Amino acid sequence: MSWREFSYLINGLSGETPLGRIVSIRAEKDPDKLKEFTAEEKKIRSDYLRKKAKQIPAKKAEEAYEQIRQAFIAMGKKDEKA
Repeated sequence: MSWREFSYLINGLSGETPLGRIVSIRAEKDPDKLKEFTAEEKKIRSDYLRKKAKQIPAKKAEEAYEQIRQAFIAMGKKDEKA
């Protein structure tokens, strides 16, 4: 089975199945729904996000940090002109 087919099947899972429920917990972004998560759901999501963050290559993380730093520098320069 190709990755594309597998992804398509996973995305089609109902939230009523155990795997579908985990997928929906991991993908949730609505702050109001996140507040309603049980402790177990929060753990599932935080474990997933922690694992995902570890997979970010160091170089990409450094590039992101540099972009943020440059954004703050630019904001500071705008304040100086005002």
